[in-house]
Amino acid sequence: MTHSLLVFDPGHFHAALLLSRRNSRVDRTVHLYAPPGPDVEKFIALIESFNERQEAPTDWRLDHHIGPDALAALIAERRGGIVILAGRNGPRLALMHRLHDEGFHVLADKPWLTDSGALPHLEAITTGPPLAVDIMTGRHSAFGRLRSAVLATPSVFGALGAGTERPALEFTSRHHLLKLVGGRPLQRPAWFYDVTVQGDGLVDIQSHYVDQAQWIIAPEHRLQADRDVEIISAERWTTPVPLDLFRESTGEETFPEYLRPLVEGGQLQLACNGRIDYRLCGVRVRQHCEWGLREAVGGGDIQGFTARGETAELTIDHGPDTGFRPRMRLALDDDRTIELALGQWRAEFPGLEVRADDDGYLLGLPPASEAGHEDQFPLMLDQFLDLVDAAGWPGELAARIRCRYTLLARALDFAG
Repeated sequence: MTHSLLVFDPGHFHAALLLSRRNSRVDRTVHLYAPPGPDVEKFIALIESFNERQEAPTDWRLDHHIGPDALAALIAERRGGIVILAGRNGPRLALMHRLHDEGFHVLADKPWLTDSGALPHLEAITTGPPLAVDIMTGRHSAFGRLRSAVLATPSVFGALGAGTERPALEFTSRHHLLKLVGGRPLQRPAWFYDVTVQGDGLVDIQSHYVDQAQWIIAPEHRLQADRDVEIISAERWTTPVPLDLFRESTGEETFPEYLRPLVEGGQLQLACNGRIDYRLCGVRVRQHCEWGLREAVGGGDIQGFTARGETAELTIDHGPDTGFRPRMRLALDDDRTIELALGQWRAEFPGLEVRADDDGYLLGLPPASEAGHEDQFPLMLDQFLDLVDAAGWPGELAARIRCRYTLLARALDFAG
């Protein structure tokens, strides 16, 4: 079956990344609905760059519907059944509710909310078809699947978090406001710096980590926030953003009027950092996310992960010390247990490398087996099309999405 895609008001480059590879299941004409302005112009330029590149060019044809009445035109013309949303997060759930009521499937970037007041929309769009799914790329990483396989091997890892009050799972990251995407400096819209629109440090990157925690702790459990979630603590703090970096990352000469109340001493106090401690199905989780100003030359995002089990500890580092490639280390109470699991892991992950060092065992995969972050978006689109073609609304997935954003909304309320 061939699907026609509708892209509405693409304010984030993730909308274009879904189309960074040609997809035989998608009609080559993509219908673009948006108000005029720099956001839609950047989307068009990025799609054109995919079409014109030397290696694996795409062949998309954009059918433009640009004007102040773009949403009304999208609904009235109904050129397809699937809407792609990636841009302003504040009004996201209300918009998805409108599209859901009109019968459109929606694939939407995260996070879906910036305050807890939007939760009633979440319930409405996840109780039945059409589909409403968030863009969560982590499960398309071979390295992420290897991590889950190790943690799901009782003979090696034992019970997750057993015998310790420390978090059983810890996620850490440091992203950067000024960075390269596809080898080019990323230009962000000015509203990216408005946490009421983009989201603050308790919802943005955090949504990915809640998804990962759900995948590890309860991959087949139908989650319910009232039963399965307990917020222990939550806090947010600011990164001072100087005007010169704001100019470089947005192309704007001054801070816009709606950001002026947050400017102190010529710097915007951006509440983009956050930490959440919670229990999911009784397992303690800590998520710590920070933003720096600009990434180092040749660098990228810095990420860390720790899982503590009854008989082992698994750590993953990704940063300058690892050449910005993930490095997985497994430390065991009894080294003999790994021998029992290696055959199982190697059958699932061909080319798996295991090397002992003084701190445990380093586990690695061939570079060719790993899809980079940007390459995971077309895989996410394929997964979504599978769900559309199956003509159902998987109950476990709907429950996981409801639980994910309810948890983040409660963290927002906890931090105040």
